[in-house]
Amino acid sequence: MPFPKAKDLHKPGHPEVPNGFGVFYVLASSVYLFLLYFLGYEGALALASCILFGGFMGLLDDWMDLKWRYKAILPVIASIPLAALRQGHTVMATYIFGKIDFGIYYYFVIAPVIVTITTNVVNQLGGLNGLESVCPLIILTGFFLISPNRVLLIVPLLTLSVLAFLNYNGKIFVGNVGSFSFGITLAAYAIITDMEQTLLISILPYIFNSSLILINCLFLRRTPYLKLINGKITADNRRSLVTIIAYKRTLSERQIVNIIAVIFLIFTTIALLTRTLLK
Repeated sequence: MPFPKAKDLHKPGHPEVPNGFGVFYVLASSVYLFLLYFLGYEGALALASCILFGGFMGLLDDWMDLKWRYKAILPVIASIPLAALRQGHTVMATYIFGKIDFGIYYYFVIAPVIVTITTNVVNQLGGLNGLESVCPLIILTGFFLISPNRVLLIVPLLTLSVLAFLNYNGKIFVGNVGSFSFGITLAAYAIITDMEQTLLISILPYIFNSSLILINCLFLRRTPYLKLINGKITADNRRSLVTIIAYKRTLSERQIVNIIAVIFLIFTTIALLTRTLLK
């Protein structure tokens, strides 16, 4: 069955592109992680469960266009496998306050908050070819480089790399099924491998973007938007990370995505260096 198509609104003529290819990430990653679970790898079952839920939530959003109040809450359910399987340590390192033991509250408060925030902020940065996939790929690659449990990421990272290449070149859209599962992967893996602070620094551009959007939407009743002029993109508002970069400028879609990718590369590098130096 052919994939549904969506219009590429930032290309002249608005060509239709196959959408929802993030489902391949969910399937490939889940099958691989379940195999690792049967081979005795710790954390594989919890990560597979989280990715499956992220994919399911993304499919619901693609099919039903869920309202934000539902999308803000649903990721809490995705953290249940982490609590049930006691993934992550209750003692969490903070670079400012030292190590804090949250006890049982780590599983029922801290982990759900991490999963919910990460999943939603990742989902809110998109709309340009490659943006939904390249940025998570940069962070996931950083995790792979420093984590001792990197075997869990081999297939997810390879699959995401292929999807990011196709998405960046405008051949496919990953859809919400992709962005939700990418976000949950980052959150769940950070919890499983005790890299919460590394995750926090890496996703600061995501948090900045979401904060701008929410402030403008909830309090100022304004939404961010882009304009297409002669095949180039510009913006006359500064209500998101993308519109700040495009504000009063005329840039190609690829230029904007490249600039944002560099921003994520800088923050991910800072996160990795901070973990290495302060570990």
